[in-house]
Amino acid sequence: MYTAQGKIDQRALLEQYMPLVRRHALALQVRLPASVELDDLIQAGMVGLLDALERFDTAQGASFSTFANQRVRGAMIDELRSRDWMPRSVRRSVRALDQVVHKLEQSLGRSPDEREIASALDMSVDEYHQLLLDANNGYLLGFDEVVSELGEPPAGETAPATPLDALLKGDARTHLVEAIEQLPEREKLLLGLYYQEELNLKEIGAVLGVSESRVCQLHSQAVARLRGRLAA
Repeated sequence: MYTAQGKIDQRALLEQYMPLVRRHALALQVRLPASVELDDLIQAGMVGLLDALERFDTAQGASFSTFANQRVRGAMIDELRSRDWMPRSVRRSVRALDQVVHKLEQSLGRSPDEREIASALDMSVDEYHQLLLDANNGYLLGFDEVVSELGEPPAGETAPATPLDALLKGDARTHLVEAIEQLPEREKLLLGLYYQEELNLKEIGAVLGVSESRVCQLHSQAVARLRGRLAA
């Protein structure tokens, strides 16, 4: 949108893209603990939208829509990153989980199943499932955080449509692509639905035929596998 003088009409764009801020906030909120308020996400997203209005340059080739999506989402991730809601005890358990999964994959030559991981952690399967639920709050933003750190696309390039598109772009992501391909099929599908199709937990559960809590567990398990492989 442009004014009569040929300049971008910032006020009109702000009004047009305010629903986008709310949409991003709602999409993130369903992944997060109840303590994260929707209004806080919207406020952070509005800061990102205002930043996009100030920094957008038509000469770079990307549309304002893709640029605004990146800025809004990035601002929300920055706000969430500033809150360390995961207890230290859970964080220690998550690090142990990453290490155990990696060691089992090295020794077994394949992806370990849940019983094998639980046994290596000296836990029951139920205790392991609870750890996955606790860990999910820390894992949910794992991919999004990486995307927010990628910054603006080079001049002439269009911003990626989704977080997964951004992560899978470029030679530097070769190892990540390989790690994702090695995931069990259900976990690979889950990541695609979550990060590429941007379905929420309930929608993914309907596709996979499992509960929302089970989706959280499978998500945590998939990310633990990826983190273990990439750390190596």
